[in-house]
Amino acid sequence: MKIKPLVVSLALVVAGISCASADRMVIKGSDTLGAKLVPQLAEQFKAQHPGTTFDIAAEGSTTGIAAIIDGTAEIGMASRRAKTSEVGAAAAKGRHMKPTIVAFDGIAVIVNSANPIKGLTKKQVEQIFTGDVTDWSAVGGSGGKISIYTRNTSSGTYSDFKELAMKKRDYAGGSQKMAGNEQIAAEVGKNPNGVGYVGMAYTKAGGVKALPIDGAVPSVKTVQAHTYPYWRPTFYYTNGEPSGLAKEFLDFTIGSGGQKIVAQVGFVPIK
Repeated sequence: MKIKPLVVSLALVVAGISCASADRMVIKGSDTLGAKLVPQLAEQFKAQHPGTTFDIAAEGSTTGIAAIIDGTAEIGMASRRAKTSEVGAAAAKGRHMKPTIVAFDGIAVIVNSANPIKGLTKKQVEQIFTGDVTDWSAVGGSGGKISIYTRNTSSGTYSDFKELAMKKRDYAGGSQKMAGNEQIAAEVGKNPNGVGYVGMAYTKAGGVKALPIDGAVPSVKTVQAHTYPYWRPTFYYTNGEPSGLAKEFLDFTIGSGGQKIVAQVGFVPIK
């Protein structure tokens, strides 16, 4: 979802005022955060701050971090930590990549609802997504060639899952890259042999089910206790300490009102 304040922006240009208005904020980055959670946070924030507009682009964590480096966004959404190379690139431009944890998440492994599989081990997940196992019969399911759906390489979830579940090994050559969580859920929901991964907020999509991993399901309790193996923090990145509207929105996100929305959307609150 993108909220594009075109009318406001055009009005500012006509008036000879910079589009980087104090009442307009650009947020770029993570699809996991930006497809559902941040737009809902923005709507509630706008209700409390009339006249505020948001331009939200959810195209992957890498784009959010790049936007802070380049100065094209006030907040960069990310489901992963910035790489050393990205921190260095920011420093070379006189920018400081400051992360703030805004929610926790569990990366859920999803299959089609018709799949008889009841759960997987961490080893089986690694084998499936690296291509060591290519048929469901090898992991206790009915026969059928496994169809793997992953995020694209600009996604923080793509790199997080590779590290958390695959020992940093490469994805299977035949895996199909999707732009976002919702697209993965939609494809798995249509394909009886499909498997993919999504953030917890996307596990209620039609036609899919989240599998227990070594007996642990992704939930608020298992993420908070770190007993679900694929838990992770999610972040807002700013250029140093945020100020102005960016600070207000960050403070709202991590405050009680924002964290209530975090829980309602399907993420795990930070407190």
